[in-house]
Amino acid sequence: MKIILITLSSILALLSPIIYARSIVWGEVRPHRTTRFVLLLITALSTAALLAQHNTVAVWLAGVSTLQAVLIFSLSIKRGMGGWSPIDILCLVIALIGIVLWQTTNNPVLGLYFSIFADFTGMVPALIKTYKLPNTENAWFFGFDVVAGICTLLAVNAFTIEQTAYPIYILSINAVMVFLILRHNLLFK
Repeated sequence: MKIILITLSSILALLSPIIYARSIVWGEVRPHRTTRFVLLLITALSTAALLAQHNTVAVWLAGVSTLQAVLIFSLSIKRGMGGWSPIDILCLVIALIGIVLWQTTNNPVLGLYFSIFADFTGMVPALIKTYKLPNTENAWFFGFDVVAGICTLLAVNAFTIEQTAYPIYILSINAVMVFLILRHNLLFK
């Protein structure tokens, strides 16, 4: 069952950027550039931290997320929005501090925590944008990642904070994005 859940999680995490990339190319969504840059850095670091911990479950989700981040950041350069507002720069600096802390601790567990912190900080501009302009995002993209996070969480061997922190974070942050995108449909019907 564990292999099935990990495989399903990886497939969903691979499908979601295809849906998102299509939406970007067709002009249906406009990703936030700062968020996408920070997520590219952070997902790569998260993958490295999980590999250093010898994590055999969450590392697959993180690795696929890194590939996803490369694709989406590349598309956001031309077709995205934002990037140089004071909040964008502040979030970028805080995220970079998280990266430096990860590099200087030489502790994979602390590195994972700092990468999650930096990832969340990088998501702040997208959360603000999506709150203000929910039609600039795609709920399916984030929804697939919610399900991928659930599958990864269910496949974890030992429910320790080190094993569950990343899947819980992925599940939570993507669920918040889905809510922000769909909230008008959910609350005003």
